[in-house]
Amino acid sequence: MHTLILAGGKGTRLWPLSRELMPKQFIRIFNGVSPFQMTVRRALLFSRPDEIYVVANKEYKFRVMDELNEVRVMLPEKNILLEPIGKNTLPAIYWGIRTIGQEGGSKVLVLPSDHYLNPDERYVEAIRQGEEIADEHLIVFGIRPRKPHTGYGYIKPGRKLKFGFKVDEFKEKPDLKTAEIYLRQGYLWNSGMFLLNTDLFMEEVKKLSPFVPEAFSSRDLEEAYNIVPEISIDVGIMEKTDKAAVIPLNVEWSDLGGFNSLYEVLEKDGMGNVVRTSGDGCYINVNSSNNLVMTERLTVTVGVNDLVIVDTGDALLVAKREEDQGIKEAYMKLKERGDKRVLVHRTAYRPWGSYTTLERGERYQIKRLTILPGRRLSLQRHYHRSEHWTVVKGTARILVDGEERILRPGESTFIPIGAVHRLENPGKVNLEVIEVQIGEYLEEDDIEHLQDDYGR
Repeated sequence: MHTLILAGGKGTRLWPLSRELMPKQFIRIFNGVSPFQMTVRRALLFSRPDEIYVVANKEYKFRVMDELNEVRVMLPEKNILLEPIGKNTLPAIYWGIRTIGQEGGSKVLVLPSDHYLNPDERYVEAIRQGEEIADEHLIVFGIRPRKPHTGYGYIKPGRKLKFGFKVDEFKEKPDLKTAEIYLRQGYLWNSGMFLLNTDLFMEEVKKLSPFVPEAFSSRDLEEAYNIVPEISIDVGIMEKTDKAAVIPLNVEWSDLGGFNSLYEVLEKDGMGNVVRTSGDGCYINVNSSNNLVMTERLTVTVGVNDLVIVDTGDALLVAKREEDQGIKEAYMKLKERGDKRVLVHRTAYRPWGSYTTLERGERYQIKRLTILPGRRLSLQRHYHRSEHWTVVKGTARILVDGEERILRPGESTFIPIGAVHRLENPGKVNLEVIEVQIGEYLEEDDIEHLQDDYGR
């Protein structure tokens, strides 16, 4: 069986923890492991590495590759499908399943990469049951609700099948009173996980959403994505087809759709608080309970309850836990203002490693660069700034206007405005460099790439 992992979402409801260039599927939420990496591990329960495909935004290419490398899962490069722009789940799934079908795959397990799920024996059994009936039905997996929830869509099971049930109806996210009724009537949460026979799925798409295969036929990928509408698989196929079936899943699951959902699945202390610190972060609690605290600095709470407190160094969020869905509204206001903090953290990831902005003022900026072993920045130059590099860890190979030097911890070099330069890590450990930029314009687009290992 093949597995198709969907990794294109932006995770706006977990801002400022997630950003557009570092969405929630790549955040190390679970003891240093990301939801994407957990999804890859689940995929390996049913698929070999060469049977696993990932659909992701083109901006995430090297993030996906690094995430896979960390869990030592090597996919063929052709198995990483990069969307030019996001158009919701139906175009992504269609492209992935069409690719898998062309290469001989017949059944495909479709997994969102930004969910939490405990893959116990009940999970394995449900997937195997789905395999049994996938030739005649488009399978969606329905989570048995633990409580009425207004943040999930619901599925009404109908006639019993060999395994699972025919789908009678899909329901949108309800209000609390309606959710309570759904719970009593045996409805299931829509997990967004599917098991699809490639031929059956392609037939149903052609019949129910013909504009999708039309967009992809005889066009290059960029043009196809420009033409195809933004549409989910639920709206485009599952709510229309008469072949939908649901397999119940009685497992611990969350779509991590907000901070309250995240709070529910993370381990709590004796006061009901979930605490995650990083960097210099430290938390002091005085008579505070049932809070989610994620911080990079000293944070003290006194007599507060049921809050989300997220400090990422460049942004601070304080919200009532039960009102976390309103965070998307704040995110949209920032986006309308053109605030770059919706795009990237203080720490920005690049194919060669990462950089962290330590301080910024008028005409200067200080960064910490981390270059991974064997990697290097592009051969480049700047027209508005000079740079001063000081090595604090590892060994650096520096090229400035054709002159190569080796720098060790405590040594430094100066890069004049307009100089052609490159920084490389030839060693076996991470290279850390403090970079001081001085100039009239310090944005990232003041880079002319003359040669780049990563095709930028």
